[in-house]
Amino acid sequence: MKKAINHIYLIILLSILSSVAPIATDTYIPSIPDIAEAFHVGIEKIEITLSIFLIGFSVGQIFGGPMSDRLGRRKSSLFGLLGFALFSFVMIFSANVYQLWIFRFIEAFFGGIVVVNAMATVRDRFHGQEAAKVLSLIGTIRSIAPLIAPAIGSLIIHFYSWEAVFLFLTFYALIVAFLVYKDLDESFTYVKQSIYHSYKIVLSHKTAMKAMLTLSLGFSGFFIFISKSSFIFIEHYGISTDHFPFFFGFNFVILIAMIRVNLYFLKTNTPLFLIKTSLIIQIIIAILWALTADIQTLPLTMALMAGYMSMMAFIFGNCMALALEHFKKNAGVASGVVGVLQFGLGAIISSLGVLSHGESLVPIGTSLAFISFVAFLIIRGYKK
Repeated sequence: MKKAINHIYLIILLSILSSVAPIATDTYIPSIPDIAEAFHVGIEKIEITLSIFLIGFSVGQIFGGPMSDRLGRRKSSLFGLLGFALFSFVMIFSANVYQLWIFRFIEAFFGGIVVVNAMATVRDRFHGQEAAKVLSLIGTIRSIAPLIAPAIGSLIIHFYSWEAVFLFLTFYALIVAFLVYKDLDESFTYVKQSIYHSYKIVLSHKTAMKAMLTLSLGFSGFFIFISKSSFIFIEHYGISTDHFPFFFGFNFVILIAMIRVNLYFLKTNTPLFLIKTSLIIQIIIAILWALTADIQTLPLTMALMAGYMSMMAFIFGNCMALALEHFKKNAGVASGVVGVLQFGLGAIISSLGVLSHGESLVPIGTSLAFISFVAFLIIRGYKK
């Protein structure tokens, strides 16, 4: 078993590779009001593109998993990155909001093909507790992306129009493609197996599915906060778009700190115990959010928001390690299934949150409490 400490550059490269989603969504968030104004539509019609992105990202992973297991992690990554770059550039020429939706979906589709390869590569090289640690390290580095992405987005739209954000995404994908081409060694083991049989093996594994569903529900709650962050800070509290990254980024500073705490706790605790504990904490925080929603001040909102989101530090890496541990020969498909569930549920649930657009913060808290409670009930039944 290869140790993480000997593969620092690999972990950094995989972190960059798996950062396609947070870079594509969080760089874009500060420009949402500007895009809505440019297309003369309500802000909710632009917010919905975040959900459209997640749907496209999920569909991309359905195809990306088998592609990764058949062509290899490297070739599949390059194909996805080049497609992502192309449609990020095409997005600039959207004539109306509906074209923006279509191009955003296709861009996300290629992003989904990319991201399965990062997690599959981890499964190829690491196992058990070591895999959980590596995934946590990847989470630490990857969390820098949503921390700096809104700042990059705000800086871009301060000097240029919203189209420049997608030009940035184009160059980001091309640079990552170059690094993958130059440095990512192939690690997969080819298995002659039909796509149907591969998916059947993964989807019929009841134990692994419990970890996958728990991760998916955890991400759904996480993404509700991401999709509603521009409303909470810019509209509800009147924060300027220039200052938005500082308030939004606070959540990811706390998240990064908690990822380090997770690494420490993994020395003496099982991933399963940490997942259950974090979900209980999320339930408590969500209930507090719902009870105090109408009297919340900005500092209280920030504290509760950061507290809930930071628990993903204990959910993501640990759930992913538990899920992928069962699939030595189908890591790409398994990673794709995790992604489809994760981003598919995130898209559906965050869409419901956007459609229930209103002035009150109460629905956010009640939704989060319900999501975390269901996730806890599922992971309670996990048996190795």
